[in-house]
Amino acid sequence: MSDRPVNENAANDSDSLHDECGVFGIWAPERDVARMTYFALHALQHRGQESAGIAVGDGATVMATKDLGLVTQAFTDSDLSALPGKVAIGHVRYGTAGSKGWESAQPHLSAINDVLIALAHNGTLVNFDQLRVELINNGVPFRTHTDSEVAARLIGFFTEKKHQLRAGIAHAMAMMEGGYAMALIRENALYAFRDPHGIRPLCLGKLADDQGWVVASETCALDIVGAEYVRDVRPGEIIRVSDDGISSTQALDPEARAECIFEHVYFARPDSRFHGKSVYSMRYAMGQRLAQEAPADVDLVIGVPDSGMPPAEGFAHELGLPFGEGLIKNRYVARTFIQPTQELREMGVRLKLNALIDNVAGKRLVVVDDSIVRGTTSKQIVRMLKDAGATEVHMRINSPEVTWPCFYGIDTDTQDQLISASKTVEEICEYIGADSLAFLSPEGLRACVPNLSHCDDCPSGRSGYCEACFTGEYPVEIPPSFSAGKFLDGYKPRNLARASAASHMSVGDVANAEA
Repeated sequence: MSDRPVNENAANDSDSLHDECGVFGIWAPERDVARMTYFALHALQHRGQESAGIAVGDGATVMATKDLGLVTQAFTDSDLSALPGKVAIGHVRYGTAGSKGWESAQPHLSAINDVLIALAHNGTLVNFDQLRVELINNGVPFRTHTDSEVAARLIGFFTEKKHQLRAGIAHAMAMMEGGYAMALIRENALYAFRDPHGIRPLCLGKLADDQGWVVASETCALDIVGAEYVRDVRPGEIIRVSDDGISSTQALDPEARAECIFEHVYFARPDSRFHGKSVYSMRYAMGQRLAQEAPADVDLVIGVPDSGMPPAEGFAHELGLPFGEGLIKNRYVARTFIQPTQELREMGVRLKLNALIDNVAGKRLVVVDDSIVRGTTSKQIVRMLKDAGATEVHMRINSPEVTWPCFYGIDTDTQDQLISASKTVEEICEYIGADSLAFLSPEGLRACVPNLSHCDDCPSGRSGYCEACFTGEYPVEIPPSFSAGKFLDGYKPRNLARASAASHMSVGDVANAEA
């Protein structure tokens, strides 16, 4: 969930990629759904650390609690005890610049006549400013400038016109452009739906003994509540779970499959699984392929915790090199609202990482990391290791160069944030102070993830993944109003598909059309 405000252009100060939230939903009348959601959000904490929220439906109404901070900070035991019910959704959020604060925390609550709904959203709607203006012109009020509220209000608008929530969701999906995975509840039902390209992940699981159903951004959240993975929510599909059972509606025809490939590189937890393959095994394979493409004569291979560890292990195994720890991560450092002094800010990465001198002193190192965004973190890591006595530091990145901005739920939405957009590999190597630098090729990355090119909704020549951050080929058309000023001179992105006809229609015309 991006929750970007309209016309936001501010760049994020972070030097790492961030997916912008995790969602979870559960329908289990005989279980403590609030507490189960709480523990599921623990499993998804890596997807967002700025805020967390839970909403519960008890058969009569919807109640919610949310706050800034980690899951452990956002809820108390009494908060959860005050949320009895049969259905719930939860959300953890990473916020972009300009969209921080309690009001942007989710789930987002909204009223449709006398019915309350709560919505949890992962992704970005690239046409949300246009939709917001349309709704305002039709008398719909807004409290925030977030795309999540736009989605909730749009669903409410169509539900009032069609007198059915599922039809309201379907009509809203016809107008929403971008990458999104959403979970929504009313007092007695759970809904889950996904954009027609399947850009953002969402899976379905079943509790033991037919006690209920869950949906989640990753399978690791299913594991923690004891649910068995059933399948992914299909692109363009709406799943509904209630006392009547579980049902599925294909609201939109699936478009060319374009799952975010960076889920496998960085965002997802290593123990999560996609298309039957663990994220750990994919990252291990990336390291092996990287060793084949860019070997190095060194004494030790180390990874940047945490996502760099599996590919570092694979790199070392492929070349028969020792693998070990060279960087220790402070696992109790999270996003903080206390601003450091300039002196502490210059220490940069040392707050989160420190060199293990006994392992690195006097050694030639390969350091494996998942990506390079601005290059400042890599520069600090190289300096830290050399200060600790490493004689050589060779950086290896288990993804291709991130050259293009993302508009579908990652916080790199301006190209000037990306060092690879303005420097060659040799120039980046010099900037970060490494002895050598190499990135995994796009072909190498594709060889390490599940093959989706055989999917019915994947055209010939397409991998089935969104690789826009590497290639500049965007599976969903980016409106000029959304991308204005976000590309560097000389870069011309390519839209692989045109926006849907409904997204250019008025909400009134779409409401009058057949779902």
